[in-house]
Amino acid sequence: MAKKIDMFPAVPEPPYSMSDPAIPEELFTDLPEEEKFSEQINRPSISYWKNAWMKIRRDKLAMIGLVFIILMILFAIFVPMFSPYTYEQQDHSALYQPPSAQHLMGTDMFGRDQFTRIAYGARISLTIGLVSAAVNMVIGALYGGIAGFFGGKVDMVMMRVVDVFASVPSLLYIILIMLFLGSNLRSILIAICLTYWFGTARQTRAQILSIREQDFALAAKVTGETDLQILVRHLIPNSIGPIIVSVTFLVPSAIFEEAFLSFIGIGITVPVASWGTLANDGMKVMGMYPYLMIFPALAISLTMFALNFLGDGLRDALDSRLKK
Repeated sequence: MAKKIDMFPAVPEPPYSMSDPAIPEELFTDLPEEEKFSEQINRPSISYWKNAWMKIRRDKLAMIGLVFIILMILFAIFVPMFSPYTYEQQDHSALYQPPSAQHLMGTDMFGRDQFTRIAYGARISLTIGLVSAAVNMVIGALYGGIAGFFGGKVDMVMMRVVDVFASVPSLLYIILIMLFLGSNLRSILIAICLTYWFGTARQTRAQILSIREQDFALAAKVTGETDLQILVRHLIPNSIGPIIVSVTFLVPSAIFEEAFLSFIGIGITVPVASWGTLANDGMKVMGMYPYLMIFPALAISLTMFALNFLGDGLRDALDSRLKK
């Protein structure tokens, strides 16, 4: 005969109760107020960007780079506005004047104030660096995002196009564009913007491939959002940290590219002042007037260091894989 199984066994009585005289009353007294919230999490939640800013503030080199870039931008904006000289104003009575109270960085072969010309050159160099980085981030993020999101044949065709164009040296593209459009700021910007987005596109594609199947992307698809909305509203913003880091390193590359082109004589043409043209002019008379070479070279070098310090700090702060 099968044994009957009780599906609802009786609940055993507790070993003691509050009314049991053998149990001391101290076990049932209320906790003090200071101990009630002892395990509560008191640290307030912070956003991703606030946490990144806190990390950057702790990085001394990154903060030095950020402060220097801000000062350089202010220098480029306000010095040409309030200087008593212009970048092309000549004074034949003050040729090759050494640094003095009247001309803080001396004058060149035509008596032009070197301090004003370096400030104006900062306008050109920083404009090229910042504008080209912004344009390349938009083009590269959208192109790489589309390739990574759709995948398959679309990804293969789009990335093979990138490989073909990236296989040609960027300097060749720049020279060809400048031959047709002339040696000016517009042609340099177009040339750099057309050639610098390949790396951003590749990195964005890799980021999108790694997150496109995550829950938040699938949830957005279930709610009825289109592929473009999912890409622009969810996937690219969640990949923006590493993208910003890579774009930050494009700024010094673009500035150095312009300085190099102007230095070899195919960049910004005279009398417009850029750091490359100033360094080229100073190199010719470096033995007799070294300050004409030293000041433009210092401006280029310090700006490169500052941007790279800031880029390193952004990489450590925005890349979640790097824990400090």
